[in-house]
Amino acid sequence: MLKVLLKKQLMEVFRAYFYDFKKNRKRSKKEVILFFCLFALLMLVIFGGMFGFMAFGLAGPLVEKDVGWLYFLIFSMIAILLGAFGSIFNTFAGLYLSKDNDLLLSMPIPVKYIIVSRLLNVYLLGLMYSGLVILPATVIYWFVAGFTIGRFICGLLLVFIISLIVLILSCALGWVVARISIRFKTKSFVIVLLSLVGIALYYVAFTFGSQFVQTLVEDALQYGNIVKQYLYPLYMFGKMGEGDWLFTAVFLVINLAISGLVWAILSFNFIKIATANYGEKKIAYKERLYKRRSVFHAVLFKEFRRLFSSALYMLNCGLGTIFITGMGIAALIFGPELLELMQNEMSAGFDGLFIIIACAIMFSFSAMNDTAAPSVSLEGRHIWVYQSLPVKPKYVLHAKAWVQIILTLPPILFTSISLVALIEGSILDKVLVCVLSMIYVIFFAYASVFLSLSFVNLTWTNEMTPIKQSAPVMIAIFGGWALSALFVGLYILLNYLFGFPVALLLGIFILVFIGITALIVRYFNGKGGQKFAHL
Repeated sequence: MLKVLLKKQLMEVFRAYFYDFKKNRKRSKKEVILFFCLFALLMLVIFGGMFGFMAFGLAGPLVEKDVGWLYFLIFSMIAILLGAFGSIFNTFAGLYLSKDNDLLLSMPIPVKYIIVSRLLNVYLLGLMYSGLVILPATVIYWFVAGFTIGRFICGLLLVFIISLIVLILSCALGWVVARISIRFKTKSFVIVLLSLVGIALYYVAFTFGSQFVQTLVEDALQYGNIVKQYLYPLYMFGKMGEGDWLFTAVFLVINLAISGLVWAILSFNFIKIATANYGEKKIAYKERLYKRRSVFHAVLFKEFRRLFSSALYMLNCGLGTIFITGMGIAALIFGPELLELMQNEMSAGFDGLFIIIACAIMFSFSAMNDTAAPSVSLEGRHIWVYQSLPVKPKYVLHAKAWVQIILTLPPILFTSISLVALIEGSILDKVLVCVLSMIYVIFFAYASVFLSLSFVNLTWTNEMTPIKQSAPVMIAIFGGWALSALFVGLYILLNYLFGFPVALLLGIFILVFIGITALIVRYFNGKGGQKFAHL
């Protein structure tokens, strides 16, 4: 029974490997094997190789300075962070807020088997993530410092102890996330918030990681003495990797005891957790007046609710708003230095090149918001709701475009103003850059809805298919990037051949985008609306 439950838990985690949601069928054995081989290649070769390369660069200098324990401490902390963050989503959804709690508890299955299967699932995922870091680091240490039986056994026990720490943290943090998520009407905002925190931590680590490592290697003895003096338990933790039997035994006993405590708490409270009713509190009815909305605003409101109800939709199609705004802030802070560097490196033959590059940047970042591209396909089997309402189809298509426009236009305007303020040029050129950026946002949104209507797919079984794997999304994103490159290349060519003015090129593109957008609007008001009504 335990084996069956564990298999079920693991198949839920890797369900996309066993089932083709796009074609609504079970994958063949060859496809399953291929997917797992690709997964192993990604995890072991790419990610494991990345941390192995990092370990290879640190092992030699730190072992030579007799601070091998600091080497293990660094990689242990990285392994714990990666393991806990990698398995936290599975923990709160699979352990605490699983959708099949009522079904399993209604069956003649011992509760302890349900708890063990879910804890083993969390443990194995945490081990997978943490092992990508600590296993290559341990093996490389054996080659650099020398292989002994003590280092081998203690190294393996270190991997096991780290996996227990990850399990404990995952259970604790998963419970916190689960408690926070039930305070929201949907869990989407919790997932998006945690994802943004993860992305922010990644970029901080990527930005300052190499500098920190270099400083650490140069002053390893100084930092090592500070840790031993003020944070002695961390020194003990690092010594396990070097083969210290006493410290290994101490940490093994402590972590086994805490793991046993986690098991006891879950065993005692699991039924209460699994059967708890986290429904919203009843609110007493109060009569109030609501302002009447127009048809378009009602449909627009519905489209925004659809966006905010899906974490996958927000993260993949609406995250550009944050990146665009961040780029505008970065332009205000770091723009002058970067512009001076570019001016020193680039040829001065094209006076308006920086204006054109600013526009191309706006085009590229606008393509990061693509909520409109999968919007028609996302209706799926519920498209009859719109078709049955007394709403003209054109309002639905316009609303899908304006969701993307509203999300993208304010940050693009802010960022374009931040960029043109740094660049030398006439007032006319700078105004045209801002106008072109805004016109492009509107054009791109309507063009994305046009693509979504032209390549509609209503037979999907997982919303990942229209959001990440559909033709409209691919064409919209890569088409936006290609248009940015074409824009810069066209200016360089025309300027080289004819000395083309910047303002004239900006004006031509403004008129072209307005013209194409007008044609799409006319299509939505006529044949496009009819096509949507008969999908």
